[in-house]
Amino acid sequence: MQPVQLQSRTLASALYHPRRRQLELEFNSGKRYLYFHVPPQCYRELLRADSKGAYFNRNIRNRFPFQDLSAPSAPLVLASAKTK
Repeated sequence: MQPVQLQSRTLASALYHPRRRQLELEFNSGKRYLYFHVPPQCYRELLRADSKGAYFNRNIRNRFPFQDLSAPSAPLVLASAKTK
């Protein structure tokens, strides 16, 4: 699988692993994160979003456990569910 290059001021690319339900995001800063338990619909919506960064902030950030792939020894971070 190859990452999908994104036209975004925030995100550089996205790679989704459907069987594992994992979303790997590379930011324009060079940082890379792996998000766990991401539904396929969330990935599809990210790709279709007019603003990838806004979609990420509303629907992915702080909603899924993640690991910072930029720091090899970074621990897994469990996301807390947001309340509306």
